[in-house]
Amino acid sequence: MTTPTRMLTGTAAAMALMLGAATGAAAQERITLKSASSTSSYYVMMVQLAEMLRGTGDFSPTVEESQGSVQNVKEAAVRTGNYLFTTPPSLLAAAAASSGAFEGDPPFDGARTLFVMPYVTFHVVARADAGIDSMADLAGKTMVPGGTGTFCEGRTRAVMDALGLTEAVNMVDLELSAAGNAMRNRQIDAYSTCSAHPTPGLTELATTLDVVIVPLTEEEQATVIALDPLSGPITIGAGTYSGQDADVPTVGVPVGAYGTTAMSDEAAYAIVSTFWENKDALAGEQPWWAGVTTDLVQYLGAEMHPGAARYYEEIGVAVPAGN
Repeated sequence: MTTPTRMLTGTAAAMALMLGAATGAAAQERITLKSASSTSSYYVMMVQLAEMLRGTGDFSPTVEESQGSVQNVKEAAVRTGNYLFTTPPSLLAAAAASSGAFEGDPPFDGARTLFVMPYVTFHVVARADAGIDSMADLAGKTMVPGGTGTFCEGRTRAVMDALGLTEAVNMVDLELSAAGNAMRNRQIDAYSTCSAHPTPGLTELATTLDVVIVPLTEEEQATVIALDPLSGPITIGAGTYSGQDADVPTVGVPVGAYGTTAMSDEAAYAIVSTFWENKDALAGEQPWWAGVTTDLVQYLGAEMHPGAARYYEEIGVAVPAGN
């Protein structure tokens, strides 16, 4: 026969287990990660980072799809808690000045640097049968200049303007996720996409449709780089995409992973330390992480998050002035 004492002891043990589980769950920090559309390389990166953070047992991550960096920055201004987002530094400067895509918005300077992301690679993709082998060949063609309202759209339009092609190219507004099908259906001749290479959406398209990645000449590279002093020349190596037999010279733009002032110092420290301690493992899964190094944090524009600064100081990385 079970005595009342033994019944109480069993009940107490069960309650203790439940309380322990609840305490463990409560100890996990919720974090939202946001970068780009599900067809982009940056979305894949966010999934990798989420799994990495989940593996620590300290975080409960959620990955959200995004229309791109402009949306990420706009949401950073109103998000609370742990919000990790990606953007080129130039958009943070625009948000702080309420200029460009942020004209009419209240100034926002609450982004805080966490770590470096792989550079954005500027791609111009054309149907192989469209007769487009150079940027000049885009004249008279129909092109989607990146996703509507995104950083890529703004950068593409700026590039076209700098190269004197704005009036010559028929640029149409279309979501980037629809560009591949529009090209298959011969509704457009080309589109631009801004993502670390290889970008999944283009990888998939190139296996089902003959495409050309349009190169930039050295002179065109110099003209485009002059638009953003933090950008630089980059090469899409031969064989990156199906049917791409030669290197493609183009340009790249730095990208950072940022939190906000709402992120706790403890969370920022844990996120940044976990990232750098696992960066080599990430690079083993996806090659785009290989070029990410700690010395590049100085180019990310925003003030360093105090929790991140503590980690960088511990490993001997110079923290940019202003922290």
